[in-house]
Amino acid sequence: MIPRFKPSLDWSEFLTIFKRNKRAVEKFEKEFAKTFNAVDAVAFPYGRSAQWAFLKAIGIENGEVIMPAYTCSVVAHAVTLSGNIPRFIDIDLYDYNMNLDHAELAINENTRAIIATHTFGYPQNLDRLEAMVEKAEKRYGKKIWLIQDCCHAFGADWKGKMIGTSGDVAIYALNISKLITSIFGGMLTFQDQKLANKVRDWRDTHFKSGGWLKSIKRRLYFLAVYFAFHKKIYGFTLWLQQNTPLLNKLTKAYHLDNKIHFPPDYLDKMLNVEAAVGLKQLKKYPKIIQFRREKAKYYNQNLPRKEGWCLPPIIQGATYSHYTVRVPNRNEVIYDYKNKGIELGKVIQYSIPDLIEYTSSNNNFPLANEASKNSINFTVS
Repeated sequence: MIPRFKPSLDWSEFLTIFKRNKRAVEKFEKEFAKTFNAVDAVAFPYGRSAQWAFLKAIGIENGEVIMPAYTCSVVAHAVTLSGNIPRFIDIDLYDYNMNLDHAELAINENTRAIIATHTFGYPQNLDRLEAMVEKAEKRYGKKIWLIQDCCHAFGADWKGKMIGTSGDVAIYALNISKLITSIFGGMLTFQDQKLANKVRDWRDTHFKSGGWLKSIKRRLYFLAVYFAFHKKIYGFTLWLQQNTPLLNKLTKAYHLDNKIHFPPDYLDKMLNVEAAVGLKQLKKYPKIIQFRREKAKYYNQNLPRKEGWCLPPIIQGATYSHYTVRVPNRNEVIYDYKNKGIELGKVIQYSIPDLIEYTSSNNNFPLANEASKNSINFTVS
């Protein structure tokens, strides 16, 4: 069975988990900043912890945070748990990103931040985003923070400008489903050293070390992942996921779309073993992105154009965390490919305002709803 995603891991990461990896977090922060053209980077246990910590560190509270309706639910959860209010915006079906015309109209005197998610690796229009924020700041006479959500888009660029270098901060998540991984983990990157220092100081005051037991558990988790995605074993892994509570229970401890919560260890600092794996992944980054871009072009040229299928665009600067196709009969397509030994994914199966915790929001998000119901993802890893 070909899995719907597969982390790019080999013997170099495998051997790393058996080493001490002293001060690996500091090294990972420096190398991450260098790789993604940032002045500094600050590591966290999860991407959602990083987003939450940033909002808390800069003192945003009871404000509106503009964000897309179609993205991972943890983005909205982090906004809510920081004491703020998500303001949802519908998307464009062309690239699945937030509609910037709608976003600009939504800015008001209560807006404190905008989260620009570069969905599936497609870069948003950075010129438009920056101009929109500048105009709103002049109109309302206050700072509006521009947050780049790069969790799907490591190194994507808009007209030659890397997306994470725009705005005030960029967020990256580093779990096993992302373009590169540190087992678990998250990272913030900055272009302003003073702001980076402020967030790092806040992290060091409010987060604690994970300890030796967690370090052992992370190593065991890595070993399980390392072998679980092997093509000769993955069929059994999929069976465990679908027919037993074992893997489902683990997943629910860290992520529930319809429950506003964080993992139990969200206030732990990144571990050195995680950072050490991340350092190995950074070295592979150029090859990983090149492979994804070539795979997306291959699909674009070779996937059948069946009736009702809408293939995604090939865009300069995109990194293709997923190759997303809209189909009118999603379950039938998934079943058909499963019989061929290929697992297809349903990455975002909801429009966030339709989740029970957010149904008090205005529910007029037709394009986000369509994407959530009709999209499937072909593996590009």
